[in-house]
Amino acid sequence: MTASPPPLDDLLPALRTLRRDLHAHPELAYQEHRTAGIVATALRELGLDVHTGIGGTGVVATLRAGNSTRSIGLRADMDALPIVENGEHAHASRHPGVHHGCGHDGHTAMLIGAARQLARTRHFDGSVHFIFQPAEEGQAGARAMLDDGLFERFPCDAVYALHNWPDLPLGQLQTRPGPIMAAADRFDITLRGRGGHAALPQQTPDALLAAGQLVTQLNTLVARRLHPMDSAVLSVTRIEGGHTHNVMPAEVQITGTVRSFDSASQDAIEAALRAACDGIALMHGIRADVAYLRYYPATLNSEAEAQLALRAAASAGLDARLAPRPAFTSEDFAFMLQARPGAYLWLGQGRDNTHAEPGYPLHHPNYDFNDDALPLGIACLVSLAEHALERAD
Repeated sequence: MTASPPPLDDLLPALRTLRRDLHAHPELAYQEHRTAGIVATALRELGLDVHTGIGGTGVVATLRAGNSTRSIGLRADMDALPIVENGEHAHASRHPGVHHGCGHDGHTAMLIGAARQLARTRHFDGSVHFIFQPAEEGQAGARAMLDDGLFERFPCDAVYALHNWPDLPLGQLQTRPGPIMAAADRFDITLRGRGGHAALPQQTPDALLAAGQLVTQLNTLVARRLHPMDSAVLSVTRIEGGHTHNVMPAEVQITGTVRSFDSASQDAIEAALRAACDGIALMHGIRADVAYLRYYPATLNSEAEAQLALRAAASAGLDARLAPRPAFTSEDFAFMLQARPGAYLWLGQGRDNTHAEPGYPLHHPNYDFNDDALPLGIACLVSLAEHALERAD
């Protein structure tokens, strides 16, 4: 299905320019001062009630229509990634080592566009809170906004977020009730021996050998410690130890991530990982220190809000489909969904502005948001507000 462009043509040139300006000036977590300033100015020009500095650099603006006390939140993330952009387009990053490689520039532009459209149509009854969040990329900006009283200051009956999804064709939207994104855990293991001459291994516990055996064992935990119907991923992503060819290191570090969809799986994997480390340490006569951090919970959509989102997207002309399965990537919007009902949506963007077929994936140095998705995302967000806060007439 090819989505029909919604009647937003007069808004789009300025929003494309805005999106590309944000892309050229990316800012890392909790440093989104320029971005937040642009957002606040754009929303004040619409006459919205604007609040800044929430959760650090977050911005919330409220638009009211009618007499209803109902309210919803629409959230966009603003931060960029600490990676070098390889793009050669005119709006490529001007900040070395910082890149909008996840499309948050597009999300910000779409939510500003939705605010502009809703401010002029006001075809809803209640309050819409436009939530511009900092620090989604691993720094828990959603939790920071909640800790700063987000939902106490801006009550929301439900909250929604939309994320571009290069794996889906342009104009398709997917979501699902229940889990849609995984919980994200990080583990850091330090194996400590004594170190010594490589020619005298009998005198020195071999921390590198222990690390190799441990990595192999860790990769069996999901398959052998979880029920076959449960889903999880454990990946070792870093091993570091030693500095030269003839010295056995006294210390080896192992880092990795675990992704899962429920706390029981998290508990089982963490317990098994700690037991594996203890066993390896005992076998090799070394010490194993484990730091295990559960930094993002699973993103769990509520049933009614996921179904409403699908109806709203279809009404906006998108190809709305039930997502067949969740993704193992993670999202700190999960914290907001722990506090309020709501839904997280994937908006297909197909290829990006590089015209690669298919487009580059999220977090790739060449990734760029596809501006053709702007009107589709705006239409979806507007339709969400209108369906959730439907007027009696």
